[in-house]
This record gives sequence, C-alpha cells and structure tokens, in this order.
Amino acid sequence: MKNIFLTTLIFIGASASIFGQELYVFTEPASNMPSKSIGIRLTNEGMFNNPGFVSRTIPEVMFGFNKNVMAHAQAFLSDMDGRYRFEGASLYAKYRFLSIDEAQSHFRAAAYGRISTSKRPGFSRDINLEGDNSGWQAGLIFTQLLHKLALSATLGYADAFEKTDKVLRLNTPQPDKMLSYSLSSGYLVLPVVYKDYKEPNFNLYFEMLGKTDPGSGESYLDLAPAIQVILNSRTRIDLGYRFQATGNMTNRYLKNMYLLRAEFNFFNVLK
Repeated sequence: MKNIFLTTLIFIGASASIFGQELYVFTEPASNMPSKSIGIRLTNEGMFNNPGFVSRTIPEVMFGFNKNVMAHAQAFLSDMDGRYRFEGASLYAKYRFLSIDEAQSHFRAAAYGRISTSKRPGFSRDINLEGDNSGWQAGLIFTQLLHKLALSATLGYADAFEKTDKVLRLNTPQPDKMLSYSLSSGYLVLPVVYKDYKEPNFNLYFEMLGKTDPGSGESYLDLAPAIQVILNSRTRIDLGYRFQATGNMTNRYLKNMYLLRAEFNFFNVLK
C-alpha cells in the first residue's frame, strides 16, 4: 500500500513538472487539474489606472471531478467603490473534449462556461466577469504542449446582464456584449531534468489578452508577462503584470494590473 501511495505521488509530481508550463497565470489551459482533487486559491489584484490604488481579493475553490470535467467557485471582494466590501461570486466549468497524446507532446481542446453576479454598477464597455460585471460567458480553449513549451489560444463570448435595478452613472457606456481572445505561452525553466516530485518548478509565461466590443468597435490588447514557482507538486505561487499595448476602450478596470496568487492542491480527496 505504501509503495502504491509513493508511486501515485511520484506520478502526480512528474505530471506537474511536465505540464507545469500549462498552468497559465491570466488564462486557463485546455488541460484539467488531476481527477478527484481539490484546489484552493487566493488571488490579489492591484490596479494603478484609477486615482490612487485599488485592489481586489479573490478566494477560490476548484474541483477536478475527472480527467475531462472541472469547476471553480469564486468570490470577489474589493475597495474599488470606496470601501472594502463583498462584490459578488462566479461559477466556472470546463469540459475537455479532445486529447491527442504523443511522446513529449500533446494537444488538448476544451469548452468552458461561466456565470457571475456583481454588485458593482457598470462604468465601462469592458466586461469582466471576475468582480466587475454580472453576466455569462462561453468559449473554447486549445492548448499544445511541445516538450518544455506550451502554447494556448482562447476564444470567448460574454454577455452582461442588464442592471435596471441599480443606479448607473449618467452618460457613461454600459457593458453589453464582448468578444475575448488570448494567446498564451509558458516555458518550463527548472528542473532541467526531472528527478523527484519534490523538486521545485520554475516557469516563465507571456500572454496576450484582447477584447472587442462588437457594438462600438472598441477594443484593446494587453501584454502580460509572469513567473511561477511550484513547490512539492502541490503549492503554486504566481506573480504577473498586465499592461495595455494598444486599444481605445474607455474606463477599463483591469488596465495596468498586477496579480499575486497562492494555490494549494489536495489530490485523491473526492470520491
């Protein structure tokens, strides 16, 4: 029994080391977390584009039901409207429908969906379903692993719920529909050769994050470099920063934003 447990841990550790470069900081990959596992995340986002400095905290629980299905539950708290308060919550689910495996490479395709609620009034055409807007989103993710390099593309569509019961700022654009797209890359720097599941992993990321409002034609493209450390194949620490490279969308919330995250994973806990 002890040998089986050890073998399982080593296998999980090897998977984390091989596929660690797919654990993108600002987007989700098409791959899922291990089956029957639970993950706990705590994310802090800080934004410098408003007068002064504002931040958001996102506690999150993730469930890996099997190799093809996983789900996230998030809560959002911030001081973006003056005082620190609970803003809303979100449910996210992902279904992996395609897997092509080869030696030291694989291809994954998945469909995802999200539904969110938020107390915040909408002051921007941008739709952000992780704290700023109520609405739903669906899309596709395609991820290709090539040895130590992982590439991923995401296409999504979001629709904001109307806020007729809220007081909205006069003469400001309101969010309606949004097309989102991203291209992400991750590279496994360490370990050079995997020997033990307890070895720390160090990954480098570069992501391009874009959105277009089909109604107004306004759009933007952000660049987002990030670093990541994985300890004992269970603990993950992310640090990233996104900034606008080009665009004309007004009153954006996520412009010039850092992200700091800690994640803890527990394997083989779901029945």
